[in-house]
Amino acid sequence: MSISRGRGLQANALGTFDTVVMAVAGSAPAYSIAATTAVLVGSVGLASPAALLYCAIPMLGIALAFSYLGRIDVNAGASYSWVGRTLHPFLGFVSGWALVISATIFMVAGSLPAGSMTLALFDQDLADNTALSTVVGAAWFVLMLLVVLGGARLTVRAQLVMSGVELAILALFAVLAFFHTGNARAFEWSWLGFGHFDGMQGFASGALIAAFYYWGWDVTSNLSEETRNSRRTTGLAGLIGVGIVFLLFEVFTIAVNVILTSKQIEDNDANVLAVLGEEVWPGWGGKLLIVAVMLSTIATLETTLIQVTRSLFAMGRDRTMPSALGRVHRRWNTPWVAIVVVGAVALMMFIASNALGSVGDILSDAISAIGLQIAVYYGLSGLAVVVAYRKMLLKSPADFLLGGLWPLLGSLFMFWIFVESLGELSTAAITIGVGGLAVGLIPMLWYWRRGSDYYRPARLDASRTVEADYVPDGGASGPSLVHDGLPTDF
Repeated sequence: MSISRGRGLQANALGTFDTVVMAVAGSAPAYSIAATTAVLVGSVGLASPAALLYCAIPMLGIALAFSYLGRIDVNAGASYSWVGRTLHPFLGFVSGWALVISATIFMVAGSLPAGSMTLALFDQDLADNTALSTVVGAAWFVLMLLVVLGGARLTVRAQLVMSGVELAILALFAVLAFFHTGNARAFEWSWLGFGHFDGMQGFASGALIAAFYYWGWDVTSNLSEETRNSRRTTGLAGLIGVGIVFLLFEVFTIAVNVILTSKQIEDNDANVLAVLGEEVWPGWGGKLLIVAVMLSTIATLETTLIQVTRSLFAMGRDRTMPSALGRVHRRWNTPWVAIVVVGAVALMMFIASNALGSVGDILSDAISAIGLQIAVYYGLSGLAVVVAYRKMLLKSPADFLLGGLWPLLGSLFMFWIFVESLGELSTAAITIGVGGLAVGLIPMLWYWRRGSDYYRPARLDASRTVEADYVPDGGASGPSLVHDGLPTDF
C-alpha cells in the first residue's frame, strides 16, 4: 500500500529499552492519575480501581493485536495501514483519523496542565489562571515540537530523562502511601468488584475514562519504521508498557480512595496527585508530585506529537492527505511538514481553548471525547488482527487465544463502551468526539475520488509471505516469512 516517495524516516534509531520507555511515557502515568482521577471518581466513585482493572484486560487484547499486526506490516501509520489492508480502506482511514483527532485534542488538553503544573511550583494562584497556564503550556509544547523535529534519537534521550525522574518519584510515593496512617477510609476488596458501579451504563462510562488512562502505549507502533528489529520489538514494548502503567494506576487509584476524602478529590480536580503527595509527605510531597506530573505531561506531549505526525506522514505518503505531509527533513529524517502543520493547528486551538472555561472543565469534556475516538481505532485494530490471521488461528491454542480470541474480545469491549457511554456523556463531549470523527469523511472521500492507491490495497494476510510495500532507509521493513503460525522473525 505504502510507496516510498523520496527519503524515509531514520531506520534503526531506537532499541528495545528505548521503545519500552516510549510506551510507558505514552500512557503518561503521573499525568493520567493527576488529571483523570477526579473525572473517574466523579463517574464511578469507589469503583475506580475496578474500572481500571476491567479495562486493562481488554486493553491487553488490543496490545496483542498491535503486536501481531506489527509483525507482518511495518508502517508508521500502524492501525491506519492494518485496518485499511484487512477490513476496508475507508475503515482504515477512519482509524488513522481517530488517532489524529484524539492526539490533536489531547495536545491542547495536555498542554494546559503542563502550564498550570509549572506555575503551581511557584504560586498556586497563578496555576488557576487559565490564560497564563495556556501561555506556559504552549511554550512547553513548542519546545517538545522542536525536540520531535530534531529526530528519533534526540526524542528518546529527552524522554529517558523526563520519564526516569517521573517514575522514580512515583515509586517513592507508592511506598510512602502504603505506610501512611492518616487514612480517610479503610481499603475494601469490593473496590475491585462490580458492586459499586451504577448499572451497565455506569460501568461503560467508567471504562471509557479508563481507556484514556492507558492510551498512548501504541506510540511504539508509530515508531516501527525507526526501531531496530521492529517486528518483534514494538509489540513487546507495548505489552510491557501496558503492564507497568496498570500497576501504577491501580496503586495510586487505591491510594486516592484510601487517603483522600471525596471533597478533597472534587476540590482538586485538575491535580489530585499533588493533594495526595501533601497528605503522605507534608511540605515536600505536593511539590515533588507536581514535578512528576509536569514531567509526565511534557513527556506525553512528545509521544503524542510522534503519534500524530507519524500518522499524518503515512497518510501523506499514501496521498490520502496532502502529499506534502509525507516529506522528510534531509538532515533529521523527520516528517517536518506534518510537525509544522500540527504545531500551527494546536497553537490556534490553545488560543480558542481560553473561551471554554477552567482547566478542569476543559479536561473533563476532552478526556471523554478522546475516549470515544480511542475506542474506535483500538476496536478496529482488534478486528483487523483476526482477519489478518484468520487462516492460522487454529494452528495452535496460543495463536487462537493471543492472536484471535483475546484481541476480538478487546475489540468488542471497545465498541461496547463506545455505544453504552453515549447516553452518559455531555453534549460537548459527544460533539467533540463524534463530530471530530465525522470531519474526517471530507478528506477521505476527496482523496478516494482522486484515486489514491491506498484505496486499492494489497491485502494483509499472515498465512502467506507478505512483501512489505515500504522499505525505509536502512531496511527496517522487509519480507516477513510466516511458518507454523508465526512470522519467522518473531
